[in-house]
Amino acid sequence: QVQVVESGGGLVQAGGSLRLSCAASGRTFSRSVMGWFRQAPGKERAFVAVISKRLGYTYYADSVKGRFTISRDNAKNTVYLQMNSLKPEDTAVYYCVVKDNADYIDYDDREYAYWGQGTQVIVSS
Repeated sequence: QVQVVESGGGLVQAGGSLRLSCAASGRTFSRSVMGWFRQAPGKERAFVAVISKRLGYTYYADSVKGRFTISRDNAKNTVYLQMNSLKPEDTAVYYCVVKDNADYIDYDDREYAYWGQGTQVIVSS
């Protein structure tokens, strides 16, 4: 059974930093894309960042470029999202996603079969 478990959310002041972690288990995920989407109150779910496990490709939403960094530990099937210079508009529930048997990035959330339960990030002004 596949499990995707996030951790690291919380409350932070604007300008601060948080680091999210996500561990996937239950399969080898030797070829996979892992990453993050987020959903703010009253808004649609939005792409944040993803990384290709085998090829190392990364892609970021324009709104987080230069502030967020996605990385991975392949041995642990774990992906991280380092969030710096946080803004109130980054407030959202952050979901970790996994697309198995894939090397290339996909921005469509429907392409990701496995989802975590979400972790709340609140950035106060």
